[in-house]
Amino acid sequence: MTSPRFEFGELLHAWRDRLSPADAGFAMTDGRRAPGLRREELAQLAGLSVDYIQRLERGRARNPSPQVVGALSRALQLSRTERDDFYRSAGLLPPRDGTIDTHVPPSMQRIAARLEAFPIGIFAADWSLVWWNGMWSALHGDPSLAPPTERNLARALFGTGFARASMRPFSSYHAEDALESSIVADLKEAISRYPKDRQLQSLVHDLTTTSDTFAHLWATSTVSRHTSNRKTILHPEVGAITLDCDVLLVPGADLRMVTYTAATASGAASKLDLLRVTNGRTATAPLRSDRGHPAEGCEDRFQRRDPGTLL
Repeated sequence: MTSPRFEFGELLHAWRDRLSPADAGFAMTDGRRAPGLRREELAQLAGLSVDYIQRLERGRARNPSPQVVGALSRALQLSRTERDDFYRSAGLLPPRDGTIDTHVPPSMQRIAARLEAFPIGIFAADWSLVWWNGMWSALHGDPSLAPPTERNLARALFGTGFARASMRPFSSYHAEDALESSIVADLKEAISRYPKDRQLQSLVHDLTTTSDTFAHLWATSTVSRHTSNRKTILHPEVGAITLDCDVLLVPGADLRMVTYTAATASGAASKLDLLRVTNGRTATAPLRSDRGHPAEGCEDRFQRRDPGTLL
């Protein structure tokens, strides 16, 4: 009978072979021996080391954490049923009802990967960043350099830690308090839907006790609809860049896709093109993050300066 950890490795290898590099945002090149993703590509997408991927596939690494399995599930673009089977094969319980689900449907990942010319970030119900492409990193800085708990828009707006300190200067067409109000309203709605989510409870507690602005909005805010906005971001390489920002809700997934675009042939479009060229591979290869603790092999990424912001 196949042992659970060997079954996990078999599934990992099979699903890696199944995923098209193009669907994961990688260019198809001649001379590829692997039918799907290379280990190096999966490692980049999941934020793990290549050696750890190899050890998992061969059954030599035991007991992967829920954060590792979650990161691999998103990188492999598993369906929700496949994701649950993946957790069970690792000897873990799938994510419970009543907690925020960070699963990004494969169809949504494919759409985002094909829009690599524009910065795209996908946020969970608590405004934690759970998926982003290379152009998002090129515009805002690489989120994988930040501690995972700081990859949260609410912490960037109201917190006192890494996310807030690394925020790049920006201005909005709409008043800044409109964005703040809408984020707090989203969190109030989320906590009613996910009463068992400890990380969401911790987020609200932390911000209520450290930010008078958040505490006031938490006590007074009502439902607030997201609308299209125009933001000017002060970028260290290209200077001020003004882009249209839209928040697209994903029915049935409780996710938000944030996109930045610019009109063709505009000055902002030229600056986006420059970012794409100057950032090279970073601007074309998508990355994923996790909502919880760092995945194995990621801790050393948090030491670099100027990681940017999530906005």
